[in-house]
Amino acid sequence: MPRTIWKGAVSFGLVHIPVALVPATSRSGIDFDWLDKRSMDRVGYKRINKTTGEEIDSENIVKGVEYEKGHYVVLSDEEIKAAHPKATQTVDIVSFVDAKDISFLYIDTPYYLTPDRRGEKVYALLRETLIETGKVGIANVVLRNKQHLAVVMPLGKALVMNTLRWADEVRGVEYLEMKDEALNADLNKRELDMAKRLVEDMTEDWDPTQFKDTFQDQIMELVETKAREGRLEAVGGPEEAVDRRSADVIDLTELLKRSLAAKPKSKAGASEEVTDPDEDGDDGEENGKASASKGKPRTRKTTGKTGTSAPRKPAGKSRKTG
Repeated sequence: MPRTIWKGAVSFGLVHIPVALVPATSRSGIDFDWLDKRSMDRVGYKRINKTTGEEIDSENIVKGVEYEKGHYVVLSDEEIKAAHPKATQTVDIVSFVDAKDISFLYIDTPYYLTPDRRGEKVYALLRETLIETGKVGIANVVLRNKQHLAVVMPLGKALVMNTLRWADEVRGVEYLEMKDEALNADLNKRELDMAKRLVEDMTEDWDPTQFKDTFQDQIMELVETKAREGRLEAVGGPEEAVDRRSADVIDLTELLKRSLAAKPKSKAGASEEVTDPDEDGDDGEENGKASASKGKPRTRKTTGKTGTSAPRKPAGKSRKTG
């Protein structure tokens, strides 16, 4: 049985759908513990006064927010607790928007919503309505005493709730301050056509199981080896650095031609010879420049708007409350 972390209801208008919340992801990283190499005892953390270097007892520690440089506003545990939003056990949908309008930059943590307490029919009603209209629900929800913005959307026969980042947590592309050469590049038609052909040849169905965390696999293999044999096996060094030529001497069209020629032969039409459509003539346009790299790149398809940043007040460092 999946582990339920929250029970409540999805609410829109006068409709209430009893649901249970189930995590849609699991953590699989490696935890490295600090050890004293002399005794192999675990190493912990102490609460230290950063000015005097002395260890501080918990009863002498208070919580504060840096309002100005070097000046703090101290808040009591009671004041912090009073500021927490009231838990309502409700995913309160406040509006519906087109699914395509939500940028992936806002997506935070996914959860499955499962029907609870004979709520199957109304659960299916919301799911099918969202599918047919192409809409998703924007909702407020409180989880573990923390207020979240969330989106409720269909996924196959299930409903998913993704918590969202707040608008002032997402930086817009203007933050990058890109040069005009990148924003309004002068690309010729031949370069675009060949780039499109390369993308088409490398297009395949998304299968996340094809991609592995090689670092985790190698670390665990090393751990297993040392545990079995009590010794460190020789580990090969990093792969030889990929040869990269200067962007000043690589012709973009030539790079695209070589990429197309080196496409995987397992794909249909991969064995046909690639020729430059303008090889016998001059298109009169200046070719762009790019740096060359070997190997098949991993590509991601991204769409969506970006958010705008709005500073929160007071302007201070983010502090843990626990």
